[in-house]
Amino acid sequence: MMASAGLVLAVFVVAGLYASVGHGGASGYLALLALAGQPPATIRPTALLLNVLVSSIALFRFAGQGHFRWSILVPFAATAVPCAFLAGWWWSLDPRYYRAMLALVLVYAAWRLVLVSTAPSEPIRAIPWRWALPLGAAIGLVSGLIGVGGGIFLSPLLIIFNWATPRQTAAVSAAFILLSSIAGMAGLLLQHGPLGIEPGPFAALAVAAVLGGFFGSTLGASRFDAILLRRVLAAVLVVAVLKMLI
Repeated sequence: MMASAGLVLAVFVVAGLYASVGHGGASGYLALLALAGQPPATIRPTALLLNVLVSSIALFRFAGQGHFRWSILVPFAATAVPCAFLAGWWWSLDPRYYRAMLALVLVYAAWRLVLVSTAPSEPIRAIPWRWALPLGAAIGLVSGLIGVGGGIFLSPLLIIFNWATPRQTAAVSAAFILLSSIAGMAGLLLQHGPLGIEPGPFAALAVAAVLGGFFGSTLGASRFDAILLRRVLAAVLVVAVLKMLI
């Protein structure tokens, strides 16, 4: 894996944009690495490792502002974490199917990024476990297969069903992404052993992700409005999809 200056800068920007809304940025890293022509065997673990770094920083910043709620995280993480581990451990995808599933995830991520998260107009609802457990399992399976933390799936659910405020969603998503990314990474290590990530190039990407994550989450935890930037990032994801399909 080569880490060009352009790729390092792009990782910094993506980490900052995603961290501003409590995400680790895996779908963005997947897009960048796909555009850079990296093989799937390298893309997935690299995205997960960067996800762990950035989501940790985002969780620290949002939780430090008092937005984190265990009562929101636990119903989803209880099934998502083991399912992400199993998906990373047991299942491998043919590159053709991998590209197809990755394209679908990136299209969804782009759609999610153009949505405008507004403050709820009614009291936050309690999360029904009978819905949260199967939803968490589904998110964990898909996340483990693709190599994302699942925040792009969890966040819209929390907002649409009024289960959390936008900032609570950001804090809980960061924790969810951290746990599921670690689980997916552990599954990959058990299945494949050493993943062939070159320390030197990855270190450059990791530093960029950490700096971007700290910058973005610091702004996002206060009053930073990332709506326009989300739309720009959505365009990047669409370009990645078009490249893979064409």
